[in-house]
Formats: sequence, C-alpha cells, structure tokens
Amino acid sequence: MEALIYIGLIMISVGAVSDLIAAIGMNRFRNFYLRLHAATIGTIWGAFIPIVGSAILAIGYEPLGELRWFVAGSAFVTAFLILILAPAGSHALARATHRARLVKVEPCIDDQLDPNLCVKK
Repeated sequence: MEALIYIGLIMISVGAVSDLIAAIGMNRFRNFYLRLHAATIGTIWGAFIPIVGSAILAIGYEPLGELRWFVAGSAFVTAFLILILAPAGSHALARATHRARLVKVEPCIDDQLDPNLCVKK
C-alpha cells in the first residue's frame, strides 16, 4: 500500500510540472492555435494525470476505510471524462475559430480548408 501512495504522489507532481510547462507555453506561443495546443497539454497532463494519481493515492490510503473505493472510483470517472472531453473541446474551439475567420494561421505551410487564411512568409 505504501507503493501506491508514492506512485500517486509522483503522478500528482508530474501534473504540477506539466501545468507549469503549459503556463509557460501559453505565455510564449504567439498565436491562438499554438496557445490552444499548450492549453490542451495542460489539461491532459495537468489534470488527467494528477486525478489518476489521486485515485491511486486514495486506494493506498487505508485510514479512509471503505470510502477510499468511492473516492478512487469517482476520480477515475472524472479523469476519463476529462480525457474524452478536453480534446473535443479544443477541436471545437479551433474549428469554430477557423470557420469564423477570426485568426490568421501563422506559421502556415498549407491550408486546404481556406487558402486565403494562410499567411505565407
């Protein structure tokens, strides 16, 4: 059981570092699409991994008694929902922004949806 606690703590730490890296990416990246990528990385690695880590931590934490299975189960369900919904939400944001022509695509190599939006240097 002690190994589960250490694994959970490591996963939570990995999530904290990933959130920090995603925050740096949000500040450093120049356009909307690159920032959206950094936000999605922060959501998956910074939310999914720590929630799974907290579920593993709850399984290994015996003072919770039988309640630990409820905590772990709800954490696993939440992590699964984040894993499914975060990329779908990011895709919907990117597609809506592209179709509304709100943001020019920079840097752009080839845009087959709308060649007029591609800013080539």
